[in-house]
Amino acid sequence: MGKVRDEARTKAAEELYARLKPLQEAKGFFFNSDHSATLDILDALLGLKKRYGYMACPCRLSTGVREIDKDICCPCEYRADDVHEYDFCYCGLYTSAEALKAGQKRRPVPERRPVARTLASL
Repeated sequence: MGKVRDEARTKAAEELYARLKPLQEAKGFFFNSDHSATLDILDALLGLKKRYGYMACPCRLSTGVREIDKDICCPCEYRADDVHEYDFCYCGLYTSAEALKAGQKRRPVPERRPVARTLASL
């Protein structure tokens, strides 16, 4: 990601972080320990919400059609399996408690989204 966020966008991403953190932790999902990377992803989610009206995964192709993109609306339907198997979700926003406690760095997670769903975005 590595985008430069202005003050207002950083504040909005921090507010989203504060709202989501307790909700997701109660479900066993934790934000990546790299706070800057986490804010970049949250900022991208907010940008997609402004653009499309929903928060599609910023690391995947989205169409702007919610029905087509419903599987990649954050948290996406692949998150639980990704975190269970790889300790991180595809975009790296969420991690497991074990990876967080161990200070594990994000590693690549293979795409689970069916190719046909991705191609629908083109």
